[in-house]
Order: sequence, then C-alpha cells, then structure tokens
Amino acid sequence: MFCGSCMHDNTLANALLAAGAEVSLVPTYTPIRVDEANVSERHVYLGGINVCLESRSRIWRKLPRFLKAWLDAPWMLNLATRFGVSNNAKVLGELTLDMLAGEEGPERRAIEELVGHLVALKPDVVVFSNALLCGVVRTLKRRYRGAVYVLLQGDDVFLDDLPDDYRDRAIAAVSERAAEFDGYLVHSNYYRDFISQYLRLPVERFHRVPLGIDLAGHDGLPEPRNNGRFAVGFFARICPEKGLHNLIEAFRLFHRQHPDTVLKAGGSLTKKDARYFQSLTAAAKDLGEAFDYIGSPSTHAEKVAFLKSLDVLSVPTTYHEPKGLYVLEALANGVPVVQPRHGSFPELIDATGGGLLVEPQDPEQLADALGRLYRDAEHRTALAKSGHANVRRLFGPRTMAEATLAVFAGRPESREVHVEPAVECQR
Repeated sequence: MFCGSCMHDNTLANALLAAGAEVSLVPTYTPIRVDEANVSERHVYLGGINVCLESRSRIWRKLPRFLKAWLDAPWMLNLATRFGVSNNAKVLGELTLDMLAGEEGPERRAIEELVGHLVALKPDVVVFSNALLCGVVRTLKRRYRGAVYVLLQGDDVFLDDLPDDYRDRAIAAVSERAAEFDGYLVHSNYYRDFISQYLRLPVERFHRVPLGIDLAGHDGLPEPRNNGRFAVGFFARICPEKGLHNLIEAFRLFHRQHPDTVLKAGGSLTKKDARYFQSLTAAAKDLGEAFDYIGSPSTHAEKVAFLKSLDVLSVPTTYHEPKGLYVLEALANGVPVVQPRHGSFPELIDATGGGLLVEPQDPEQLADALGRLYRDAEHRTALAKSGHANVRRLFGPRTMAEATLAVFAGRPESREVHVEPAVECQR
C-alpha cells in the first residue's frame, strides 16, 4: 500500500532538497512506497524480517551479519509484506518493547549499524519519523552532537492497539526515551496538546510545522463536475479507524432522498482488514450499484483521476486524525470535503475554508451535510475554490520546507513546525 507517512516524508525530503538543503531519507523496517519521485536511500536499516527474528530467537541474534543481511534487501522485504502484517498482539507487543529497549535489547547490533550510517553522513540535524524509533536515540546521542528531532504523527494509534499489559509498558518506555529528543514536530495544535500529555513530554519543546503535499499533477479544478451521477467519495486505507462504515451508513440516508447519487471508495486493503471489508460489502448490498470500491490506485495519475470524478469527499474517521493528507489532496483537485469535528480536521477546514464539519459518529448530520452540498451547487463550488486556493497558498512543498528549516535554524515562526520519517537533513 501507499503509506501516508512515507509519502509525506518523501515529499518533505524533496521540498528540502528544492530549498537547497542536503537530505538523506533513510528507510527503516521496509522500503518506502510512494506515487511520486522516490528520493529515499536503497538500503533499509532495522529490516523488518531480521527485527522480528532477532526479537523471537536468541540463536538468530548470534548469527554473523553476513548470514542474514540478505533479508534486508528491498525485494525480500517487499515480498514479505505481500503476505500481510501479523495481527498477533502478543508478538507485536513483545517486538515493540524489544525495539524500545534500544541498546539494552535484542536489536542493539542493528541499531549500531543504523547509528553508524547516520554519524557517517555528518548531518546538522536528524529527524525520526515516529516515536517508536526512540530506542535508537540514546545510542545516537553518544556518538552524535547535533540536534535530534522526532515527528509525531499518530504513534498513539499503534500503541493503543497493544493489549493492556504491553500498552502501559510501551507508553512508559516511549515517554522515557523520547525525553532525550531535542524537540518534537507535529502538524496540528490538536496533536501537540494531545500527544504531549499522552507521552508526558514538555509542551514547550513542541513545534508545529504545516502538513504539505507535492502539488505537481494535482490538476483538478474547482468547478462543476458534470460526471453524471453526484459522487460522494472516500479515499483512505480501508480499515475500521478510517470510518468507511460511518460513511456508508450516512450515505444510505442521503441516497434515499437523492437516488441519483453514488458512493465511490478508494484506498488500500490489507489482509488484516479483509474481514472488516467483507462485513461492509455485505451490509451495503442494499445500495447495489450505488456503492463502488475501485481498489487502490496504483499511480499518482490514477489517484488524481479518481479524485476528479468526485463531487465531495468524506473520510469520517473514528479516531482523531493527526494529519489528513487526503483532505489536502481532495482540495488540491477542487473537491470540497465533509469531515468530523475532531483531530486535525477543524484546523485544516479553518485554514482552507474548503469544507464542512459535522459531529463525529452522527450519520444523520453527515447525511444532512452531503444533502446541503448536493442541493447547493453554488456553495459547493465556493468551498472548492477556497480550498483549492488555500492548499496552494498554505500547504505546498515550499511552505513546508521553509517552516521546517526555520525550526532547525532555531527561528520557528509562531513555533509552527512540520516533518517526516527517518529524514535526515544537512545544510
């Protein structure tokens, strides 16, 4: 699948390069997969297969590196991910704690290898893309005197999925280790306030940087679609937390009043969430051809074509979204949005003026908002025009890069910051 965090990390790296910085985008666990020019390094550190085996086997940990290095090859890691991700909470819980143990855990040799590479690059700043990598920080800071930041962009979602006995220990370990970062980067005031309390981190060391997308190829215009049937769209990973079931329930109410409408869903579906999707399609049989799942677009052009086929987009998440790239992508193509009033969405809608907010988990209110946009083409177009213009003004790559470099230079504007995965920046 296309990972939103990887896509944003890659976009940030490209933006920093365009701004004149030297950048190394260092993948960990698996190669990154993006639908734009990939600027990441080829070598994968802390390769996911070896990390799992080292966590589970004492014998594997003792093997010489040359006997197992081939498992970190991008082709091998990509092959392994085709078989899905384990949803065994016990295995994931133990693996998480082993990673967070850092130099005291079974991954210490892999951590030393990553740190050796980072130090050899002689960067001015190192940025980790999530707090779950904080087991590396202590080893890094023993050998590196520059600033080390972490971009927090949804770590709580993973931690909350762990069973209680692992969750509490993992949160405590992240809180302790993350205290060693020089600063924390977030994309919204909401997430700054939430995650600083969740991980018990000093809020004064947080910086908010704007979320951003590469606008190249997003050529949809804020104008009436004339695509035939009025199309409501969903574009995100197909999983319970993204809330496609919420949209189907609301669309059913909306569709009863406006039969000339269709719900089009796009996004990656993994084996882990196959049962969830099967239950959705079974429940949506009454919609017939009015519900269409188009799968996951394999190219950027296909993604844009899908967005341009919509009249309005809604991703009514059940969790509080810390980012919301799909909101920016829709607006960049002239598609207004309807989003729940939680997480980062109020800030994105306030900044862009590109959509409506509704109460979370309220299918009737969501259906009513869709109905308002269906009936009032003038209002719908006004939202689309505002969002289209403001995404380009506030959430483009240049704005993102300038704000990020300002933080690194110690002169953040209004303490507004924004960054991405294992990004390493030299200037």
